[in-house]
Amino acid sequence: MTINHHPSDQTLLRFAAGTLPAGPALVVAAHLSGCPFCQGRVAAFEAVGGDILTRTRPEALSSDALERTLARLDSSHRAATINPRPSPISIDGLILPSALSDCKVGPWRTIGAGVKLSRLVVPHAPAANVILLKVKANKRMPAHGHTDLEVTQVLKGSFSDGTNRYQPGDFVEGDDETDHHPVIGSEGECISLAAIEGHVRFHGFLGRLLQPLVRI
Repeated sequence: MTINHHPSDQTLLRFAAGTLPAGPALVVAAHLSGCPFCQGRVAAFEAVGGDILTRTRPEALSSDALERTLARLDSSHRAATINPRPSPISIDGLILPSALSDCKVGPWRTIGAGVKLSRLVVPHAPAANVILLKVKANKRMPAHGHTDLEVTQVLKGSFSDGTNRYQPGDFVEGDDETDHHPVIGSEGECISLAAIEGHVRFHGFLGRLLQPLVRI
């Protein structure tokens, strides 16, 4: 699998620093599971952060800091022993990225002709707006924009937006200045993982009719 489109350095830096919202962070983690290039970028950002910490003036710890840390480590070890790593999950025979293993995947719901949506529940952030979107081949999606950050990872099939073509492994990033009109490839249906901060702004009469149904 050749990956041609990656998260921006700003997004990877926020991921490494732990400041990316839970939904987009989950999609970035899904991308990282199959992208050595971005794994290297995140490792580099983490190394820079570690170097900054080593240069920071140390502060005195409380007298019971070591005891509390050891207690937390012991608790984490017991939890890992009791709760083994979840098995991979799949949908329509497609194995989903390991980053999604703890998520609850909802059933497909038809939101338009040739378009289905499945909502994911993120255990540590149930309010995160994360979805799987399945669209039939050759489908032209309504033109739309965004009120905030939207990130998408292609899992199966492909789509184009007039400028680029995105295939499995590719990462797409949009914000409140992005407007596009995706068209699904002719080779088959496209399944994508997306996280949306804010809302999608549909353009045109059809798009506005779909807005109450989609609820994104």
